[in-house]
Amino acid sequence: MDLQQARDEIRAVDEEMAKLFLRRMAAAGEIAAYKKERGLPVFDAAQEERVLQRCSDFIDDNVLRSYYVEFLRHTMDVSKQYQHRLMDGLRVAYSGVEGAFAHIAVRRIFPDARAVPHSSFKDAYNAVVDGTCDVAVLPIENSYAGEVGQAVDLMFRGSLYVSGVYSLHITQNLLGTRDASLDDVRTVISHPQALLQCEGYISAHGFEAYAAGNTAAAAQTVAEKGDRSLAAIASADAAELYGLRILDHDVNESRANTTRFAVFTRAKDDPHAGREGGAFLLLFTVNDEVGGLARALDIIAEHRFNMRVLRSRPMKNLPWHYYFYAEVEGDEFSQRGQDMLKALRGVCSVLKVAGHYTAAENAKQGGETI
Repeated sequence: MDLQQARDEIRAVDEEMAKLFLRRMAAAGEIAAYKKERGLPVFDAAQEERVLQRCSDFIDDNVLRSYYVEFLRHTMDVSKQYQHRLMDGLRVAYSGVEGAFAHIAVRRIFPDARAVPHSSFKDAYNAVVDGTCDVAVLPIENSYAGEVGQAVDLMFRGSLYVSGVYSLHITQNLLGTRDASLDDVRTVISHPQALLQCEGYISAHGFEAYAAGNTAAAAQTVAEKGDRSLAAIASADAAELYGLRILDHDVNESRANTTRFAVFTRAKDDPHAGREGGAFLLLFTVNDEVGGLARALDIIAEHRFNMRVLRSRPMKNLPWHYYFYAEVEGDEFSQRGQDMLKALRGVCSVLKVAGHYTAAENAKQGGETI
């Protein structure tokens, strides 16, 4: 083959590749629509690695295989850029104001979305129920302070589904006015969860502590009052946003302080979606009889499912009655999962699968842990 023939061959291949490119991008558009409806982020590290591993086996030439993998990586980057463009306009509800940890979580999970603040967990949740927003991002647990009961209760009573659970490392800082020093501070304000995470620090310094709606709102209050004796416990982002000075870093009790955020959406889980290393959220009440809870747990174990988490929560309308929240490893749509749920219905007065998340959703997104 001479030079012209080689160029003609490349031109013919490029023409075919252009047609295949259009097909691939059309499929990427369908994936973007699916992710937007279910509140899933564009980037899925585990899925990308599975595709690269599978496709690399198509190339027998050991030298060319690495080039093909690099070609695929670039193609995937282009696909993600296109999906990000299509995802623009996604409306994500959260509780708090700009600079709050929930706002930071929204920006990390959905970097192209419009973050919509609300005054409470319930308002953020209902914004998705009534269609004002597409998804909501709410905290469900802190590694130090425990579960966020309001969000879990909404999960139990409400109609939305959880499509993902993401972990955000939380670093609490003491924020004061620009002219303040640590010695000036007498009072701190923050969200009750943040105050609990920092109770050792607050006690050691003899500060008076008062609750605020959220951490960023506390920072905003300090900025507005301009009182050197008043400080907020909040994020470094909030300090920058409201023009405050970080008087002390890492004031939270635990250096492994992490909050898990759940993404709530109107769309149900897809039973045909491939799941590897995932878990589903199971909410249930047991019949009011001796051994009711033990029977429910035995059924879960008999069907060879492992519970990562099991907690009880009081039922608001029935004093001294409780519902149970469990995170169960595996796929509830498998035959084994369906058999387990059928058996549970015989011993549970209320049984609800509130959503599903995969291990990949706890991975690093964009270089940050979330």
